Amino acid sequence: MKIFTSKSEIKEFLSALKMDKKSIGFVPTMGALHQGHLSLIKRAKKKKDIAVVSIFVNPTQFDNKEDLDKYPKTYESDVALLESVDCDVLFFPSIEEIYAENVTSEEFDFDGLEHQMEGRFRDGHFDGVGTIVKTLFEIVEPDTAYFGKKDFQQLQIIKKLVEKYNLPVKIKGRPIFREDDGLAMSSRNTRLTKEHRDAAPFIYKTLKKAKKKFGAKSPEDLTKWVEKQFKKHPLLELEYFTIADEETLQTAKDIKENKQYRAFIAVFAGDIRLIDNICLKNN
Repeated sequence: MKIFTSKSEIKEFLSALKMDKKSIGFVPTMGALHQGHLSLIKRAKKKKDIAVVSIFVNPTQFDNKEDLDKYPKTYESDVALLESVDCDVLFFPSIEEIYAENVTSEEFDFDGLEHQMEGRFRDGHFDGVGTIVKTLFEIVEPDTAYFGKKDFQQLQIIKKLVEKYNLPVKIKGRPIFREDDGLAMSSRNTRLTKEHRDAAPFIYKTLKKAKKKFGAKSPEDLTKWVEKQFKKHPLLELEYFTIADEETLQTAKDIKENKQYRAFIAVFAGDIRLIDNICLKNN
């Protein structure tokens, strides 16, 4: 596996490969890799000639400096994991390499997608996401980029970014990877206390129950039901639960037959914030 820390060097290397008609699959990450990340890399390896991974903890998408400071950094084990799945290229730039002396976000208009859910609770988050993803796409110039559906809102926003800026890259969303007990895999899971880790699978269990009730209950009543479940839980604090149209991400007031819906949730386990979602079938 080749490792690059400079934009100019990785661009030169990948440009030569593209001249040889090699296709590039790209998986942007913030490190602290887990099996969910590895599944994306394996997909890139299967579908493209070259798999490129970036590890960059992007400061402009954090609205909470403490969360940024505590974000797990596991470079050595990440490299070992990347080598175990035969990743071809790792891009591991510094903040200075990406932002120089101007660590600020561009401002984006994602047609309202950025104002829903995470956007209501994380000020400036999606401007930061848009800034780093656009920058990385311009450096790597991938044919296809792969993202997990755990961050489904982010996935939709990146698709919108590509559409609005006419970026020549295909975006592929991949299924959520879960632990054996159902907890969605996340780099933040390593920061959970044992007590909170044992409690966290309640999130997915509640989502699955909500899915079964979908259709029989209105979105408003189902939201109230989920809120009631978490009020009874001693260790988990619900930040939001919403049922939204997958395309617009707007909260559903009623259910239409020709629309696809998804339930989204954010929960605090102590001071660790966990998100998850589940596809809802309109039967």
